[in-house]
Amino acid sequence: MRELRGFVPPCHFTKREWALGLQFMVRDKQADRVRMVRQIIIDLAVLATIGIVLGLLAPLGTGYMALPGRITYWVLLAWMGYLFYKPIGGVIVRLAPRLDLPEWSMWLASVLIASVPMATLVWIVNGLFGQLRMPSPEVALVHYLAVCLVGAVITLLFNLIPATRDASPGQVASRPERAAPSSESPRADMPRFLDRLPPELGTELIALEMEDHYVRAHSVLGSELILMRLRDAMAELDGIEGLQVHRSWWVARGAVSDVKRQGRNVRLVLDTGLEAPVSRANVQVLKDAGWI
Repeated sequence: MRELRGFVPPCHFTKREWALGLQFMVRDKQADRVRMVRQIIIDLAVLATIGIVLGLLAPLGTGYMALPGRITYWVLLAWMGYLFYKPIGGVIVRLAPRLDLPEWSMWLASVLIASVPMATLVWIVNGLFGQLRMPSPEVALVHYLAVCLVGAVITLLFNLIPATRDASPGQVASRPERAAPSSESPRADMPRFLDRLPPELGTELIALEMEDHYVRAHSVLGSELILMRLRDAMAELDGIEGLQVHRSWWVARGAVSDVKRQGRNVRLVLDTGLEAPVSRANVQVLKDAGWI
């Protein structure tokens, strides 16, 4: 399959090149940890701001509290909600490509699921200010729907703020765009998208994966996140043979080493072991193209 990639043959790597690739992947993981900690700090700061605003507005019958206590109450609830909504939302959204479902439906499911433990926690916290009693089904339903409403609003606001769009570990802030290469540059005849990648990733692109507001570019030496839409990235891939196999995946044809089937689900296994889901609508397209 390597000869189908459209890169200059032969497409083999020396031990030194593989060692350099592993070194860059280790560096990438370390950088991801730093970015993740930085993102968590930004997220908590944004949530604290939202909590302060809610404290000033005093929604859902919290007006009886003194202002300092009310602000503390909402900030703490916002931070505690982060522990539920963040991981559950991340897991459910990552399931969207496998289930071939719209992303908005997965966000709705994440809010509904995360609101169950959050509603329980809010009930317990509220009980600390009075007598904690087992609610009736009607009261419990109204309480759950109120928590769902607040959780949905905060989730919406949270994802509209650019600083919090880095919604999962491994996502990074945008990299400044590199200047376009001159006509005399040895990279001038390569696809424009490759100029966005750091040199350590090489030029053998195997897949593009959409992650929220970013595109993760996968090469044989690692991956990098670029702040752009998937369709815009694909428009810059002139010269590399490949197809969009899923709403959130583009794959280079020569990178496919195997095909996995589980019932009606089809996944392409790439040379690096990475697996790309194939939407049901594209299965026949790939068969017609001779991919599977």
